[in-house]
Amino acid sequence: MVSESKREKIIALINREVVPAIGCTEPVAVALCVAKATELLGVLPARIEVALSGNMLKNAMGVGIPGTGMIGLPIAMALGALVGKSSYGLEVLKDVTPEAVELGSRYISEGRIVISHDEKAPSKLHVDVTVTDDDGGNTARAVISCEHTHFILLQKNGETILSEEATGDAAENSDDIALDLATVYEFATETPVDEISFILEAKRLNMAAAETALSGDYGHSLGATIRNCGLKYYGDTPVEHMISYTSAACDARMGGAPVAVMSNSGSGNQGITATMPVVSFAADMEAGEEQTIRALILSHLTSIYIKQSLGRLSALCGCVVASTGASAAIVYLMGGGFSEVCSAVKNMVANLTGMICDGAKPSCALKISSGVSTAMMSAMLAMNGKCVSSAEGIISEDVDATIHNLTSIGREAMNETDRLVLQIMTSK
Repeated sequence: MVSESKREKIIALINREVVPAIGCTEPVAVALCVAKATELLGVLPARIEVALSGNMLKNAMGVGIPGTGMIGLPIAMALGALVGKSSYGLEVLKDVTPEAVELGSRYISEGRIVISHDEKAPSKLHVDVTVTDDDGGNTARAVISCEHTHFILLQKNGETILSEEATGDAAENSDDIALDLATVYEFATETPVDEISFILEAKRLNMAAAETALSGDYGHSLGATIRNCGLKYYGDTPVEHMISYTSAACDARMGGAPVAVMSNSGSGNQGITATMPVVSFAADMEAGEEQTIRALILSHLTSIYIKQSLGRLSALCGCVVASTGASAAIVYLMGGGFSEVCSAVKNMVANLTGMICDGAKPSCALKISSGVSTAMMSAMLAMNGKCVSSAEGIISEDVDATIHNLTSIGREAMNETDRLVLQIMTSK
């Protein structure tokens, strides 16, 4: 069993990485940075300038901003200045009102916002905001880097209030406990359940987001389409339920619904994908509360573990990571043990490796649905004694080596893909 001291560190890690977020975390991080700079300035800025890393720009261009009916960075930045509160973290925009949106639209039309690409950003997750008052006599600057809520520089009128060195994209945080899949599995299945029951909040938030989309019209309405029209093709089955609920929550988030979702490793879609297939399948299997809690912990902690070596943002779609965690949890709910979990993970890596991230947008629901269906397929293979072998592709005999093969491709080999994707997106 995982020692008490190690359990405490893992619980602290989960609590840090699994947090509520309103809206896509990339434009929200920009709004958070603008809010902080505005607070330092002390007045509503007359001008906001932001320089972004390529991955931040890519993920913030085409996504709906909650409560606005608008997409993209300008409205997120304007609202960060107008109503944002940095103390809210990734819920920085929760005080948005129709009146604020109207003011934000006017603010944008007045040409007060400037956005640029920082090609030399020290991290793939980097936001550098400078705000100026009416006469240009006062300025403030805030910089977020490496993590969505991690400020590394705060300045007012050139005077430094906070300064830290950007640590780049080294995947593991030196303060985090080093994980492996065996530790993840032991923690999820053996930790006293009262110590990990907090994960049910992910179920509550993400299910509420799914139900919002199923009863409304957000994004491409993939979840509602599968629920309402797909019975003829999918049937009323656990797979249909998993895909419809998961894609619906993504529809809501990417479509700008003013709801919070539980994120994972800085990604709302990753949090949704680590949660909803597990919640849906547990309900269909009539799993008890403890089994559901342990499955959710296994899913979320597996995702966190993979992200430790992949990094916050990469050219690899986050649904690959989160759906791998979900597949491990599905195996657990099917009655499988650690050996079957390892097989499911290898089956996932053999299938989804290479799925690109081309920014946050409504069609993310399609990729998430692919991940969910693959998670189920990989789990079924594992439970029937089938596992992709080390003679095939990038799969190694050791499951942790297999995971690191995946993350090294996403972190290093796909960098040129990332640059080309951004070039295509910005030149259309």
